[in-house]
Amino acid sequence: MKHFTDKTHKPLRRLALLVLLAVIATALTGCNSKPKRDPDFAAVEPVDIPPAPQGNGSIYQAGFERSWFENVRARRVGDILVVNLVEDTEAKHANKGGVSRSNNTSITNPTVFGKQLGFDLGSSLESNTSFEGDADNTQEHQFSGSLSVMVTEVLTNGYMRVRGEKRVGMTGGNEYVRVSGIVRPEDINVDNSIDSTKIADATLVYMGDGTTTMATTMGWLAKFFISGLMPF
Repeated sequence: MKHFTDKTHKPLRRLALLVLLAVIATALTGCNSKPKRDPDFAAVEPVDIPPAPQGNGSIYQAGFERSWFENVRARRVGDILVVNLVEDTEAKHANKGGVSRSNNTSITNPTVFGKQLGFDLGSSLESNTSFEGDADNTQEHQFSGSLSVMVTEVLTNGYMRVRGEKRVGMTGGNEYVRVSGIVRPEDINVDNSIDSTKIADATLVYMGDGTTTMATTMGWLAKFFISGLMPF
């Protein structure tokens, strides 16, 4: 009787262990972790200002002045620039094709000295192949908002390389907005802002993590059935 009881309790213990592991995994997933920084979009330290010369008898020092009658715009490493996200793209693609092929081959029964053989060697082969495909794809993306970035490098032609990241932590997970690219000083508005459509070599990333993102993510098995590896 003891041997029978142990065999009965083994599956129950395994089931309880699996349930416990599932509960622990759910609890860990539900915990909202701190948003993670991406080093590729990290801020940089501004360029150190050289010390002012001493004892030259002048009040004005070149390179240390600040004008009160101009719009302050980003122009040096470490300066901040506001990027207005105004992305609105729409694409549509349609494709339709069909292939059809038919083959028919026949061989009659051969004759020897004008006489038919006692048995039939004639044969025939027929094959038909047909394929039709129809695809229609429509995509529309809208990206709006604003984000402050920092000048990380001033190029030899005066253009500036900028990058920045905004991290927002919420109950269902974290959201990240990342921007990088190259801007021209002439495209910067008087309020020290620039539209994202005027950024060259632009990289715009909007992504998230946590339970909300996991709920809308396709599993690996579902991805396999719609991938090119699926033979059917």
